[in-house]
Amino acid sequence: MRRTNPITLLLAAILAFGFVIFVLSPSTSSASPVSAGSASSSQQRREDDAAENPLSPPTKPFFKSQPVRQDGQQAPPPVVQYDLNKLSSTSQSAANSERILILTPLARFVPEYWDNVVKLTYPHELISIGFIIPKNKEGNAALAALEDAIAKTQSGPIDQRFASISILRQDFEPPLQSQDEKERHKMENQKARRESMSRARNSLLFTTLGPATDWVLWLDGDIVETPPTLIQDLTAHDYPVLVPNCYQRYYNSEKKKMDVRPYDYNSWIDSSTAQSMAAEMGPDEILLEGYAEMPTYRTLMAYLADTTNPNPKRAIELDGVGGTALMVKAEVHRDGAMFPAFPFYHLVETEGFAKMAKRLGYTVHGLPDYFVYHQNE
Repeated sequence: MRRTNPITLLLAAILAFGFVIFVLSPSTSSASPVSAGSASSSQQRREDDAAENPLSPPTKPFFKSQPVRQDGQQAPPPVVQYDLNKLSSTSQSAANSERILILTPLARFVPEYWDNVVKLTYPHELISIGFIIPKNKEGNAALAALEDAIAKTQSGPIDQRFASISILRQDFEPPLQSQDEKERHKMENQKARRESMSRARNSLLFTTLGPATDWVLWLDGDIVETPPTLIQDLTAHDYPVLVPNCYQRYYNSEKKKMDVRPYDYNSWIDSSTAQSMAAEMGPDEILLEGYAEMPTYRTLMAYLADTTNPNPKRAIELDGVGGTALMVKAEVHRDGAMFPAFPFYHLVETEGFAKMAKRLGYTVHGLPDYFVYHQNE
């Protein structure tokens, strides 16, 4: 039998070791020093804040592999304790590295919505996003388009990538098959539509709210324009529940130029008329806002805006809120404030949520001169 030269064995071992190091070492890019430094800082923050095990909440990224036992099997995830008393939701959210959870019920994909979210200047490594999409033809199309947009962002520059993104599919049929704006806003469709929306919002909230979440930003999938500093601006007020004014850009044929008009009428100050109407209603009836057939004479925040000389920091106390853009301290949801899918004081969905939050002792505020814009369909 031919004997192998010891030197040959040594060289083979060195080559094998070098090959293993080459395969396992991370690849590097030829980015510029400035962008590389920014990406490195963002990546380090992500790794420092990564979840400790794959069973951690979906609102934290998971990069780490579990240790391997002597029998070759991965060790089970450890029992993790979370001290929620250490969470903070303050006016200095970015400086305190407070984590934001953006939640969006999505019936169809609007590219401008995603473009606007990507442009938000709050550190993306502190932002997690959750979607819930109906299981129908339009929902399938929305899911495909959303996944394409997510793939581009999450494979792009590191500082543009979000901490985590979760997509849920509804396990119940939507009451309306058409997402046409006129059909959605017909008065006779409101109770069933908004009760269904409540169920979707609650499913999304209860599934994605993690023990590290400090703030929840509800953002409708057809909000196409906000200030890039939306998160910093809203959290700076340090209110438990805060809603900006939702308007819509459109072409004014009378003025022959682009103009703006109110869109969301669900943010309001209650009236004695509405309270009297509620007192005479049956247990399953609800009050609706923005319909001539049901004049509540509430004070609508939509009409309190000063579009000529706006003061974006001006805040007022409200009794009802809309959900097109709604900032909520996570503790409000943890204390039990959700979106009633049943008449709660004759209110449902976001207006019912505001009532529930106030019953829990939290204040509800609005910003009449701070605008976000809904898609003009």
